[in-house]
Amino acid sequence: MKKMIKAFAIALLLPVTAFAAGGGATYPHDGMSADHGNKSSLQRGARNFVNYCMGCHGASYMRYNRLAADLGIPEDLAVDNLIFRVNEKGEREKVGSLMRTSMTPDFGKQVFGVTPPDLSLIARSRGVDWLYNYLRGFHQDESRPLGFDNSVFKGVGMPHVLWELEGVKKAVYDEAGTHVVGFETVTEGTLSKMEYDSFVYDLVNFLDYLGEPYKADRQRVGVYILIFLFLFGIVAYALKAEYWRDVK
Repeated sequence: MKKMIKAFAIALLLPVTAFAAGGGATYPHDGMSADHGNKSSLQRGARNFVNYCMGCHGASYMRYNRLAADLGIPEDLAVDNLIFRVNEKGEREKVGSLMRTSMTPDFGKQVFGVTPPDLSLIARSRGVDWLYNYLRGFHQDESRPLGFDNSVFKGVGMPHVLWELEGVKKAVYDEAGTHVVGFETVTEGTLSKMEYDSFVYDLVNFLDYLGEPYKADRQRVGVYILIFLFLFGIVAYALKAEYWRDVK
């Protein structure tokens, strides 16, 4: 029995251990909680994603019209503000099109050494905490080809595309020089730290929505199901007591 309990505990801890090792995180994490009910945040996140991410990354499991309907964006506004990709005919994509990037896989691999991944399920794969800290973890590193490294994903191949917003910062290491314990500002960005954190929160909140668009509905319906099961349990128990009252 003890061996079975030990094996079960190891099985539970293995995914957590593997995730921590795979992320290569060294900087202390801040947590975030996604909120699919905050439509304003999701709308801002969609704007941030389209303007800063879709040059390299797609979200090919989502369609623009579905996005607009879920987030309360009129379709004409979605067309004017979210759809910039042109198709093979040189025409702007339709509102029913998938959210694909214009970058081809071959070109992405040639430029970055690896094809930039589709971000439809990245929040479900990495988790919102990882993404939130990753986008806030870029720091100056002249030894890297693009001049930046990341405290959460060491040796990252992605450039710091948000550097104009955040500014440039350098890492502060511990006494051993192995772990990042903080950052120092080198160049101010166009956003304050609080504004940049809010920008990243909205973006990650949107990425979490992309991974599970029905999450808010599932949680809402789940509450009603639990209430129903509780009330049904009372009725079922009363019925059982009535049937078995005279049975000895």
